[in-house]
Amino acid sequence: MTTSTTTDQPATIWFVDDHPTRMLYAGRRWRVSDRPTRLRASVWEVAHGGHMSGWRFQATDEVGESYVFDVFADPDGWHVHRSYT
Repeated sequence: MTTSTTTDQPATIWFVDDHPTRMLYAGRRWRVSDRPTRLRASVWEVAHGGHMSGWRFQATDEVGESYVFDVFADPDGWHVHRSYT
């Protein structure tokens, strides 16, 4: 069973060649462990009334726990919108 959690919490994301590779979120360090997918038109774009960029990727923390994250950028920085187990 897949569990989804909506958070909209801040995150710091590092990029290589315009693709996310690492993330600091909820006090944990994460490494992107699959091929990230760019999210275009999205629910948060409509909710915030403008163009916003986003990504979906699987990331794994230092102890081997993995989640799928939907992240978006707004003028305040990057945020985790949703995470899936």
